[in-house]
Amino acid sequence: MSDYRACREAYTTALLALAKEDPSIIVISSDARGSCSLNTFVETLPDQFVEIGIAEQNEIGVAAGLSVVGKNPFVCAPACFLTARSLEQLKVDVAYSHQNVKVLGVSGGVSYGALGSSHHTLHDIATLRCIPDLTIILPSDAVQTEEVVRAIAQEKGAFFIRIGREKIPQIYTEELGVKPFTLGKANTLREGKAVTLVSCGELVYHSLEAAKLLSDEGIEARVLDMATLKPFDEEAIIKAAKETGALVTVEEHSINGGLGATVSQIVCANHPVPVKTLAFPDEYLVTGNSLELFAHYGLDAKGIAASTKTFISQVSTL
Repeated sequence: MSDYRACREAYTTALLALAKEDPSIIVISSDARGSCSLNTFVETLPDQFVEIGIAEQNEIGVAAGLSVVGKNPFVCAPACFLTARSLEQLKVDVAYSHQNVKVLGVSGGVSYGALGSSHHTLHDIATLRCIPDLTIILPSDAVQTEEVVRAIAQEKGAFFIRIGREKIPQIYTEELGVKPFTLGKANTLREGKAVTLVSCGELVYHSLEAAKLLSDEGIEARVLDMATLKPFDEEAIIKAAKETGALVTVEEHSINGGLGATVSQIVCANHPVPVKTLAFPDEYLVTGNSLELFAHYGLDAKGIAASTKTFISQVSTL
C-alpha cells in the first residue's frame, strides 16, 4: 500500500478517457477546475465542458437539462456546496425527475479541514440517503474511483460520488486480489471472526491498518469496504453480524444518520448484535488537516483499534 494517488485526479483521468470515445459525456463545473483536477479535460475536450461559475444550483439544473436532450452529464464541484446549496435541485431536478446525472462531490468529509466547518461535508450521507432513486458511492482509493467512473458511465440514473482531496494510499492492489468495485456490493478486504469493521471512503485504509494492530494483539477483525452507501449491501452486514457477533462502523461523517445509523438499523431488524459507531461528534470541529482531525477524533488506525478493543471487552461482559 505504498502508492499514493488523489481520487480526484483518478476520477478525471478516467472520465477524460471515456469522454474521448463518447461525445455525449459533458462535464459541468462551478468554478472548480482546479479543485476537481479538470484542467487537462478542458484543454483536451473544450467542447465537452461547461463552466457555470459559482452557481451550484444552476449547475445541477443545467446538468438535468442536458440529460433531457440525451447527453451524459457529469457535474464536478466541492461536496460541501453541492450537498447544501443544491439539495433541492438534486432532489427535484435530478432524482425526482429521473434524470441521468452523475454528480461528483470533491474534497468531501474534512478534506477542507483547515478551512473549518463551513467547508466540511459531514451531512451528505444522512441527507442524500433520504432521496429516492439516488445512488451514493464513496470510493476508498484511486483504483476504486476509476472503476466507479467506468461503471456509472454505462448506467442511467442519478448518482452522487464523494471523494477527498489529497493523495491517499492505494488499497486495491493485485496482491489484495479483490475486484475494486461492484455497484451495490461490499468488498471483504480482510477476514476475521472477532469483530467486523465496516467503513467507506478514505477511512477504509485506516480501518485496515487498525485491523493489523488488532491482529498483533490476537484480535482478528473482518474489514468491509462499503463503497456503495445506497443501494446498501444488507446481506453483507447481516452475514457479518451472524459470523462475528459485533460490528464497528467507521466513517468520515457526522455520527448522526450516516453509515453507523444505517448498519444499526439493519442489524437491529435482522440479527441484533452490539454495534459501535465511530464518526465525528455532533459539534463544530477543531481546525486542522484531515489526518490531524482523524487522529484528534479517534478515526486513525490507533484510535479505531483502541476503540474496537474496548468495545470487544465490553461486549464480552454482556
